[in-house]
Amino acid sequence: MSDGSPRLHNEEPRTTCGGLHNEKPRTTCGVFLLCAGLKSISFTGGWAGSHLRVMLTSMTGPVSSDAPNTLDRSLGLWKVTASGVGIIVGAGIYVLVGEATSIAGPRVWISFVLAAILSALSALSYAELASMYPKAGAEFEYSSHVFPSWLAFLVGWLMFVGLIVATAAVSLGFGRYLGTFLDVSAQTGALILLVIIGCIAWSGIRRSATFTLILSIIQVGGLLFIIAIGLPSVGSVDVTSSTGATGSLLGAAALVFFAFIGFDEVITLAEETRDPTRTVPRALLLALAISTLLYIGVAITAVSVVGAATLGSSERPLAAVVDAVLGGRGAEFVAIIALVATTNTALLCLTASSRLQYGMSQAGALPARLSALGPRSRAPRVAIALALLGATAFVLIGDLSVIASVTNLAIYLVFIAVNCAVIILRFTQPDLDRPFRTPLQLRRVPVLPVLGLLSVLVMVPSLRWEALALGAALCFVGLVVYAVMQRASSPTP
Repeated sequence: MSDGSPRLHNEEPRTTCGGLHNEKPRTTCGVFLLCAGLKSISFTGGWAGSHLRVMLTSMTGPVSSDAPNTLDRSLGLWKVTASGVGIIVGAGIYVLVGEATSIAGPRVWISFVLAAILSALSALSYAELASMYPKAGAEFEYSSHVFPSWLAFLVGWLMFVGLIVATAAVSLGFGRYLGTFLDVSAQTGALILLVIIGCIAWSGIRRSATFTLILSIIQVGGLLFIIAIGLPSVGSVDVTSSTGATGSLLGAAALVFFAFIGFDEVITLAEETRDPTRTVPRALLLALAISTLLYIGVAITAVSVVGAATLGSSERPLAAVVDAVLGGRGAEFVAIIALVATTNTALLCLTASSRLQYGMSQAGALPARLSALGPRSRAPRVAIALALLGATAFVLIGDLSVIASVTNLAIYLVFIAVNCAVIILRFTQPDLDRPFRTPLQLRRVPVLPVLGLLSVLVMVPSLRWEALALGAALCFVGLVVYAVMQRASSPTP
């Protein structure tokens, strides 16, 4: 999911919750600020053998002796689903549909179908693992059951940094859209948003989830409005034609794939969800299905209203659709919905980051202080504060070509790890209970996770060399953090 803020092509970054794309990295100082923040927190947790395991009862509890040591398990199916839809269906679709149309032509909707299939392959792997290990540590938790401790930490580290960068990037997108109505800089608007979402996250998951539900309804309502005003024009254009296409459907699908990123963040809510082994997999797949239907509907109606040529060449494609039907106010409409979308996405990325830290802290992979919960809100407040500190650092840097491009690589690497985990566990722990089991198996080999793994591997070479180089640097920093914390947790002779 991208921030989708208005800009010229290749001018500024497009954001997914897990990452950005088409970026030119400049510096990694934000990462080192995060490292400094981690180093300043007292480390009292230990490492659980050669492979990390989440053992809630054996880890150091929160700072306050009277605070509960578990997250608030209060979320049902619809609030978790709303979180998934809210983080997938962001402001990015308001830009990406135009760029994809310039590649695929009138049949752009097929590219969304293909991208949804690619996303579903990995989503099914997430669903299986979430049903087996319903922990806030998410990808880190899954990896810890399969890979050595250093590699499991690296998977969690990549998501940790990626989510914080995404929070900052989406907040800057909010700031740019806020400039449509108020005379404020993008950085000022972003800092205002960070204060707001920080307060919401600080208050606990019940209020955060209710806020997310309301914002998600508005986000979906904005796309449904565009579909509704465009319905009378459906049929005026042959949406199976390749006329005007400059590339392949697969090329367009690779682009709009980023509009589906975010479904994986649902799993970080596992320890705050009732009946998580059933609810989280269902919510994840339901959110992906709802988002796919919305995207297909928007793509078909948008092409039908203004035509593929206009849609593909417009800097604000869906604003052009609204203008064509209503005679104006398209830019304002898109800006309002984008403000809602970026607020929701930033809040959800912040929430996911803090829960990931909580899960890793409970396993001893991060300082025990990060699992400290508020006495009433039962929110991981130290983790929230660290995520806000990191996001603020990136916002103050301003130019999110800083490290933004590497988050796409992080997404790919984490997806590779998740698909590999499903495949390996089918052999190493075949009898383990799987409330949700990915369908299709050939001689114990799960077919869909293998396809998911291959689809991600194919996309990795499409990344720019800068992203690959910066990704290697980020991995190196993660290994340094791992070594420092492992040494800090070792008993003093």
